[in-house]
Formats: sequence, structure tokens, C-alpha cells
Amino acid sequence: MPAEGGKTDMERIGLFSEMEYVTVGDKYLSSFNRPFNEAASKNKQMLPGGSKEMSNLQAGYFDPHFVRIFEGEGYVNLNQVRRRHMMEEAKKNLGKAFLPSSGEKKPCGLGSYYGTIGGPVPFFSAQSKPREKYEAPGKNLYTNPGKKGTGYGYANVTIGKQFSHSADFYDAPKLNFKKENEEHHRLVKGTPFKLNLYPREYFDTNPYLFENPLPPIKKIEKKELLTHPFKPSSPGKKAGGMKAGTFDPYPSHSADPYVVKLSSQISSKGAKIFHPPSGPKSRPVESIMTLNVKRALNMKNYKTVSVQSY
Repeated sequence: MPAEGGKTDMERIGLFSEMEYVTVGDKYLSSFNRPFNEAASKNKQMLPGGSKEMSNLQAGYFDPHFVRIFEGEGYVNLNQVRRRHMMEEAKKNLGKAFLPSSGEKKPCGLGSYYGTIGGPVPFFSAQSKPREKYEAPGKNLYTNPGKKGTGYGYANVTIGKQFSHSADFYDAPKLNFKKENEEHHRLVKGTPFKLNLYPREYFDTNPYLFENPLPPIKKIEKKELLTHPFKPSSPGKKAGGMKAGTFDPYPSHSADPYVVKLSSQISSKGAKIFHPPSGPKSRPVESIMTLNVKRALNMKNYKTVSVQSY
């Protein structure tokens, strides 16, 4: 479609012609039926001879026959090669080998430089260094001698001037308090404020007043103390199967004939005797010996455990 300016869409975009569509008119092939590698099923393919396994045979190598590394070489003497190398290294020396003139020298004392390479060091010499002539400093500044006295009771012995005397009255605090009190009473107007709600100091004149009569005074009974200790009349009697050792004589026999109680004498339901309910009943409890045997002897080890271990 031509635009308003008279140019077509292709001229306005800047292309010479419209892009072609490659797949126009091709047959539809689904991705499911499409082969993975089409070139593998066309024309002749490379057919290798199969993989070879590593073995002592020549078939496992690329070369048709085994090739030796050191084939046709002559015998080499290692000592001769070592000597030639030493001779070549000796030619590189510029002169003869260094030989010291004599053995090492031993020091002959503390602070001696015998046997050293450099010799004595002048810096460590014991001689004194030259010094300038000593000139005494000048005299100190002369002043008047110090004043005698410690300052307590002596006048004109301190650095500053003497303090002037100031009068201090003996009753100055008392007089000042009296003046302040008079000034306070002068400023007060009238008597102090007092409340008239309570005509008395307490609710009653006597705070300990009690209207009810007091109970009678309890008399403390005095216990009579025994002056003499208690002594039995005779030694204690021993019980020998009879009542000879008791305080009271043997009671007389009372006849108690057997009489059957009538139904009318039995009490009613309301007057029955109270019987408490029975407590918790006991249960069968295994002994500690049985529990230990069951723990040590079970269904897994009853064949291997011996009886002597118990």
C-alpha cells in the first residue's frame, strides 16, 4: 500500500525486496516421526574394523611389527662418560684450587686481635678521646638571707604582705539569730491558725477507758511440794501366772449365761454400725529375682546362656 508521501512500505523501510519464506510449500513432518540423523542413513558410511583389546599380540598396536628403541646402538661405559664430564668442568677453572697458607689461629686472650682477619679496630680502642678544657660556670645570684621564723606568731616572714586585723565578736552568731527572729516576728500578722474541730486532744480524756467490768483476778494455785520422796511399801511383785503382781486383787467370776438375742433386740437400719469400705486390693507382683532372670534370659539367648552363669 502506498503511503501518504507516495512511497511504498518497502521503499520507506529501506529494503530492495521482501524476504522470502523458505518453508512455503513443504510437506508437514511431525517431530515424532522425524529421524534423528538423516545423513547417517544415506550414502556409504565409514565402517571401522571393531575395537582392539590390549594384549601381548601385535594386533593390539597400530604398527605392524614391534619397534625397539635402542636397536643397533653400541656399548657405553658410564665411568668414561663421568670422567669426560669432570675434565670439561676442570677446563672452566681460571687458576689453581685455593689452598690456605696454614691452619686457623687460636686467640691468645680476651680482647686480643690475634687470628682475626681485619686486625684491631680503632673504634674499640681503650685510649681516652681528646676533650676540651673545662671551664667552671659563673657564680649564682646572691640575694638577702631568708627571714627567720615559721610564720606562726611572727610578722613579716611570708612572701606576701601581712594580713590586716579584722574584729570578730564572740557572740556574733547569737546576735545574728536574735535579729533574724525579731525580723520574723515583725513580719508575722496575727496569731497562728488553729482548728476547732476537735475540742479535746483525744476522742476521750482517758484513751485507756474500758466501760465493761474487768474479769476477776485469777488466783494462781500453789502446788504443794512433797518434802519426802515416794517410797513403795514393799518391793514389786513378779507375775507368776496369777494376779499376785497387780495393784488390785483378782476380780470375782461373774456368770454370763448364753442367751440367744431376739429379732426385736436387733437395732434398726439407721443405727447400724459403720463399716468402712475395703481398701485397694493387692495384685500379684513378680519378685526382683524373676525380673532379673527375664532381663538376662530372653528368647534370643536362651540356647547359648549356660545355667552356671546364674
